[in-house]
Amino acid sequence: MTEPTQPAQPEEETTMDQNETEERIHSVEVTQATQAATLAGAQATQAATDAGTTATNAAMHAGLLGTMAAGSVSLIVGIFLGMAIRGARN
Repeated sequence: MTEPTQPAQPEEETTMDQNETEERIHSVEVTQATQAATLAGAQATQAATDAGTTATNAAMHAGLLGTMAAGSVSLIVGIFLGMAIRGARN
């Protein structure tokens, strides 16, 4: 006994109509635009962060140098003031 064979079915072709193709292209374009905007925002944020860090470091150095200069001047004035007081006592 032989088994009955099924007739060969034609392979289904996957076709996209024009509207579906345009929708997919639009979706890809929107995704790329979103990624570009995200990257631009990240770069702007990084630039602002770097500028803030640079400004903070400059202010810190200026404050440190100002404090050191004031301390040095105070030390020298104190030494001469001490010498003057000691000389006045003798």
